[in-house]
Amino acid sequence: MRQISDETLIDSYYKALDLRLESDFVDLLLAEIQRRNLKLHVYIKVETPLN
Repeated sequence: MRQISDETLIDSYYKALDLRLESDFVDLLLAEIQRRNLKLHVYIKVETPLN
């Protein structure tokens, strides 16, 4: 996985979570993120009511 940038890797991880892709794939991305010692920013998707 060295062929993709850190930013692309992290974006792919978050996109895989959003799309609820297979856990094996998500785990593979996370393992590479950890191998590279990258930090993940925690985000919370908040749905606001439409008043």
